[in-house]
Amino acid sequence: MFQSTGRFETAHGVKYLTQLCKHFAHKIEVSHGDGHGECHFPFGHAVMKADVTGLAIEVDAPDADQLARTKAVIDDHLVRFAFREPERSIAWSA
Repeated sequence: MFQSTGRFETAHGVKYLTQLCKHFAHKIEVSHGDGHGECHFPFGHAVMKADVTGLAIEVDAPDADQLARTKAVIDDHLVRFAFREPERSIAWSA
């Protein structure tokens, strides 16, 4: 299993978590509430936790390519939802 963690610094973490989960729920299994969300993509799994300083994301996937795809999907959508943020990228680490 391949894993990575990311952090998006923002005062609107709960807002973005909710937007991401509601958006993804149109196509995949999602659960969310109380600053926590889980997304079950066909190619990976994401757990998101929001607090007053940002959004923490943990992703895992069966291989490196699917991990990269999971991160790319989250990155792409967050950039669209956080268009008012000065810095719109997730700081990922292995």
